[in-house]
Amino acid sequence: MVGQIGGIPDPRSGVPDLSTIDIEALPDWEGDPLAFYYRPIEKGDWALTALPFGVAMGYWSGLHRVYGMPILTRGSDVWMSICPMEVESQWIGIDNAGGHTVICGLGLGWAAAMASFHPEVERITVLERDEDVIEMNREIGLFDRLPDGLGDKIEVVRTDAFDWKPDSPVDLLMPDIWLDMVSDGRAEETRRMQGNIGAQGVYFWGQELEIARHIVRDREQITDATIADTAREFDLPLVGLDTEDYAENIKTAARQWMKGRWLEGTDVPDELRSEADRLQGSE
Repeated sequence: MVGQIGGIPDPRSGVPDLSTIDIEALPDWEGDPLAFYYRPIEKGDWALTALPFGVAMGYWSGLHRVYGMPILTRGSDVWMSICPMEVESQWIGIDNAGGHTVICGLGLGWAAAMASFHPEVERITVLERDEDVIEMNREIGLFDRLPDGLGDKIEVVRTDAFDWKPDSPVDLLMPDIWLDMVSDGRAEETRRMQGNIGAQGVYFWGQELEIARHIVRDREQITDATIADTAREFDLPLVGLDTEDYAENIKTAARQWMKGRWLEGTDVPDELRSEADRLQGSE
C-alpha cells in the first residue's frame, strides 16, 4: 500500500508497482491536519508507527509521495493509515455527517475527529469492541486535543457494532469494521447494523466498490441510474450518490482497488479491467 522494496509486487496487493514510475515527478500529498497528533505507541497486539516516506495511491486520485504517514497495524495486517486512499474513501461520509452520527470501528479516531469539525454535527458515537484500540486512542488523546472542545461531541462505546442500539435518533451511520476494502456480504452486514440503528443515512467504507461489483455482475453500465437502482437493491439509505462525478469516480476506484475481487460470474469490461483481473482470469 505504501511503497515497494525490490521486485514487482503482486497486482492483487495494495502495493503500487513503482518499477516504471518517476517518483521525483509525483506530487506530494498535502497531508492531513490530524496526522501530527499521532505518536508511536503499542498496546496489546496493536502498534501505531509512522512511515517516514512512502508512495501511495488515492482511492480515486493517482499516486502521491507521502511523508510521516501514521500506520495502525495488528501483527502483519495494516488496519488503517492516514494516507490518500483512507482519506478519500471516507470523505463522502464525513462530508454528510450531521446531527447524531454513529461510526462503527474506532481505528485511529480519524473519522470521528474530522466529523466533529462540522457545525451540523451535534453528537458522535463511536462503536469499538477492542479494549486495546480504545485504550490506545485514550493514551494518544486525539479527541482531548481537538480545538474548541470539539472532542466533547465524541463518545466511544465498547460494544459489538452488530448488537448496539441507540438511545436517540441517528442521522448518519458510518460502518468501517473491515480489514480489506472489498469483502463478500458487506451490504448485508451493513444492513444488520442498520436494522438496529435505523439511521436516516448510511455510508459504509468501500461502498463504491460494492456498488460496482453488483452493477458489473449484472452486465450493466455504471451510471447514476444503475447506482441508484443498486442502492435500492441493498435496501440501505445510502448517502453520497449525488456527489459530483460519482459514477466516474466509482469506475476509477474499481480499476485501482477491486484487484480481481469481483463477484462470481462477473465478466469484467475492458474499461474497468486491471492487471489483477488479468491474473485472476488466467488462474
